[in-house]
Amino acid sequence: MPLDVKPSPRIFLYGSIKLPDMPGMSVDQIREHYTLQYPELSTATVTGPEATQAGMQYTFSRAIGSKG
Repeated sequence: MPLDVKPSPRIFLYGSIKLPDMPGMSVDQIREHYTLQYPELSTATVTGPEATQAGMQYTFSRAIGSKG
């Protein structure tokens, strides 16, 4: 019996917001795309992928720092 291999869906989270995946785009391209809606993503760090039951989860976290 041959194995049926299917890619896991990618899940992108920013805080409590689940961002839809864009097939064919890299993780950095996804972040750049959503920077138009969420400007703070331009300096966000990406954690992941982390395997979950729903798929491979990537989490965008705001960079914390001080001004000046």
